[in-house]
Amino acid sequence: MTPPRILIIAGSDSGGGAGIQADIKTVTMLGGHAMTAITAVTAQNTLGVSDVHAIPTDMVLAQIDTVIDDIGVDAIKIGMIGSLRTARALAERLSALPELPIIFDPVMVASSGARLADEASIAAFERLMQVATLTTPNLPELAALSGEATRTPAAQAKAARALADARGCAVLVKGGHGEGDTVTDWLFGVDPEHPPEIAWEDPRIDTDHHHGTGCTLSSAIATEMAKDWTLPQAVERARRFVRLSLREAPGFGAGHGPMGQQAVRLDCNPTRWAPMLNQITVPVRDFAASEHFYRMLGLKQIVRSSPRYARFESEGGATFSIEAADEIGGAPVIYFECGDLDVTVETLKLLGLKFDSDPRDEKWGWREARLTDPAGNTVCLYQAGEMRRFPPWRVPGE
Repeated sequence: MTPPRILIIAGSDSGGGAGIQADIKTVTMLGGHAMTAITAVTAQNTLGVSDVHAIPTDMVLAQIDTVIDDIGVDAIKIGMIGSLRTARALAERLSALPELPIIFDPVMVASSGARLADEASIAAFERLMQVATLTTPNLPELAALSGEATRTPAAQAKAARALADARGCAVLVKGGHGEGDTVTDWLFGVDPEHPPEIAWEDPRIDTDHHHGTGCTLSSAIATEMAKDWTLPQAVERARRFVRLSLREAPGFGAGHGPMGQQAVRLDCNPTRWAPMLNQITVPVRDFAASEHFYRMLGLKQIVRSSPRYARFESEGGATFSIEAADEIGGAPVIYFECGDLDVTVETLKLLGLKFDSDPRDEKWGWREARLTDPAGNTVCLYQAGEMRRFPPWRVPGE
């Protein structure tokens, strides 16, 4: 597969947590080729932003034109803009690319609370929204863009719907700034082929190391849309990448630390249907001895359901399981994760493959379909998302 070409128009974060640095890591881990037009250079770390230097508008435009003219582009992500003049110039330049997915993350306030856009720049965001496919405000940014109080979910929905209709672009309201143990993100669309409103709810991940979540999400959406996923599918896949990156945060710094995009290698299949190997289960007869053996081998045990099942994680993110022989018929099971399991199964059936079981949701949170190879080996095609490495019953501390 040719890597999708993603042009990132954003500022630099010297601490590597957000901005261009988070964008490049995200696009790379999702199989894309990242190109950049840097709009500002910031001096910042996990504690805050100490200085900002805006790049001249002509230089920003020169970066954009240079890469597009030679390499080409499949999607654009816009983050921190840097100046009012640059915002206006970007809107004019990008209006000539009407068929290109453009994801606009209206960066106004860093995780530390530092403002990264002045009032005049915020006003210019309206024109950028008109050329964007999707705008991804958090709750404070939604209030600034809409000019409405957004203290309640009903008010947030009203403001987002009005903003989407007025600007002609979809709006993804990120709920991370909300309260409670559940995070809800709402997509307010403008495409009649998709539902006008879609919500995603997930348990809040309790961490201070969340710097760059908005940058990561918007870059992931741009990358996924460049692979021809629909907007709702791209949002769903990007949210999964963000959540896994939060769980993999390395814990750097004394403030809002960076996420762990570099550790999300085998959780987000880059293609719609081609399977990706990331899990194998082998039968065991002496469970305790096998469990001890694989721990001694250096694998990290992440699930334990003695004396029947255990799952281990290896360096790089692949997982390996042992299961009582009588539970799985005494033979290994090979697991391939799919970007879209149902599409994969439908495609393979058209190619003549026979399935032992069609896609179905299992009680352990995976969606699975099974078939047998010519040698009699069981092959499981599946989707699991967070549930492969981070199920609620993951061994504490691992």
